[in-house]
Amino acid sequence: MINALLVIQIILAILIVIVVLLQKSSSIGLGVYSGSNDSVFGAKGPASFMAKVTMFLGLLFLINTISLGYVYNKSHNKSILDDNRAKSLIPAVPLNTLEPVKPIAPLAPTLPSQEAK
Repeated sequence: MINALLVIQIILAILIVIVVLLQKSSSIGLGVYSGSNDSVFGAKGPASFMAKVTMFLGLLFLINTISLGYVYNKSHNKSILDDNRAKSLIPAVPLNTLEPVKPIAPLAPTLPSQEAK
């Protein structure tokens, strides 16, 4: 189930990139369709059609992301602290048996001896 949702997620991401790149922008961009192809998408042209496709793909991407997170969390309901490697990083010494660390006093500065005259 997770693998199928992950494949759908990758396909949706690629489709969103393609649809966004096909849209006309204020600059030249990658707007492949122009001129006579505008009539294929309706009276208003491809702008509203491509915007609707982008919104629809974005909604599918969002729903798939949420469902992928839910299914993954449900099947892998495990914390990183449950792993044996993570337990080895945590010290096994109880905190109440530790002695407090005594601070070391700084050394007093020494003056050069007057015997060196």
